[in-house]
Amino acid sequence: MKVIQLQHQEKELILLAIENNRQAQQQIYTHFSPKMLSVCRQYIKDIHQAEDIMITAFMKVFTNLKNFQHNGSFEGWIRRIMINECISFMRVEKKIKYIEDETYFEERFNNIESQFSVDDIQFLIDRLPDGYKMVFNLYAIEGFKHHEIATLLGISEGTSKSQLSHARKMLQGQVNKLKNYEYGTE
Repeated sequence: MKVIQLQHQEKELILLAIENNRQAQQQIYTHFSPKMLSVCRQYIKDIHQAEDIMITAFMKVFTNLKNFQHNGSFEGWIRRIMINECISFMRVEKKIKYIEDETYFEERFNNIESQFSVDDIQFLIDRLPDGYKMVFNLYAIEGFKHHEIATLLGISEGTSKSQLSHARKMLQGQVNKLKNYEYGTE
């Protein structure tokens, strides 16, 4: 059995996977699935649903692999499919609710101090309403611009900005409560 190193032979591995080579597909899945589950988990609270969505998205990856142009990062291309699948799931479940707000307050969300674990941060993000969470993840974690988020989610740019502002305020409040709890002042 020939083992193909993903970093050095990515293009060859992709070509084999396009031809339905199960070993090549397995290597791609094994290499990227931990990161992609983490991406799905950012959007979906339930780990089992996140895993189901990731598997569905990987099916789309392998179905559409022939469309990958090798112009950008393969991981980035897969990540985009994962995000789109999460958004589609949320739309079908009708869990995304956006609050229209004409005013937008640009507040900088303070960096969460290193004293908090990844699990603490994920817990705080999970407590956000789904619309806030979706926009926050796309903006703060994925690096999308507001016009891109608006297009992707079918909302106005102002709504995207408003959702981000509200998410930041809510997270800041949660961080303050967590700090107070840990310092015994609450």
